[in-house]
Amino acid sequence: SVGELGIHTGTVSVDLARVNTRVRELAASQSADIRRALESAGVRVLDGSARLAPSSDPRGRRTVVVCDVDTGGELESVSADVVLLATGARPRELPSARPDGRRILTWTQLYDLEEAPTHLVVVGSGVTGAEFAGAYRTLGVPVTLVSSRERVLPGQDADAAAIVQSVFERNGMDIRARSRARAVRATADGVVVELDDASMVEGSHCLMAVGAVPNTEGLGLAEVGVDLTPSGHVRVDRVSRTTAHRIYAAGDCTGVLPLASVAAQQGRIAMWHALGDTLEPLDTAAMSQAVFTTPEVATVGISEEVARGSGARVATLPLARNPRAKMQGVTDGFVKVIA
Repeated sequence: SVGELGIHTGTVSVDLARVNTRVRELAASQSADIRRALESAGVRVLDGSARLAPSSDPRGRRTVVVCDVDTGGELESVSADVVLLATGARPRELPSARPDGRRILTWTQLYDLEEAPTHLVVVGSGVTGAEFAGAYRTLGVPVTLVSSRERVLPGQDADAAAIVQSVFERNGMDIRARSRARAVRATADGVVVELDDASMVEGSHCLMAVGAVPNTEGLGLAEVGVDLTPSGHVRVDRVSRTTAHRIYAAGDCTGVLPLASVAAQQGRIAMWHALGDTLEPLDTAAMSQAVFTTPEVATVGISEEVARGSGARVATLPLARNPRAKMQGVTDGFVKVIA
């Protein structure tokens, strides 16, 4: 704590409108930088939506039809030797909890808030739900986290998730474990979340963090032979190939791992493969992952659960025993090595 370090603080307030404006500005700046980098490399950038024409020419080239986003009118057709699908994903919506952009929000709409919620209810305790719940609790907002699982971050290392949950609870977060949101409705000045045990949670706003849906509709994928998984993700192999000739896919639309680093590597591998370069297929076990809660969780390699089935050894060092951690007042967390 800051008191332990001899630092005394006064009243601190948060201007959420300014915080969110800055986040949006950062995102727009990053997007603009990437666009400039593409254009400086000689890439022609077209603004619009696109779909694949159902057939290829005798030489195997594909045709991509580009349309105006607003009117749907066709702008032009582009002939391509290789197509890379990188359409991403969007927040999943539940019929019983439709986001309205005002009280019931997705994780994209949350950045439009001008004032801090007086009580934020977060439905979903995966990475997105946990990150936002922790961030808003740090801003001083009362937070209730509705988790359908036994603990937060069910897809992460169990020991790490337990520490994150204990810190959340110590900081005053109300965690409703093994509870599923049946419905969410907006009221005149807030929201009511109905749980599957018929109990109610009231708040000023509700964040729905219940997963993502791939953006694979309306692209003409079935017509060209691109197979989708039951969840709607593009089916790819370890070199990013789809089931259709000369069509590759990368990123969240593939459902491999929803990480920017994985998406970038999938795209590189796709282009290396298309050009006939030497490459190594994607190895997700070698890709690092991070969860931006406080404390953060960083992992690389296979999980302890998987490793123990192979007779692996596990060594754990609590951070509280580390001299650097002692100096910084860090008491939560550990380093775990699985060999």
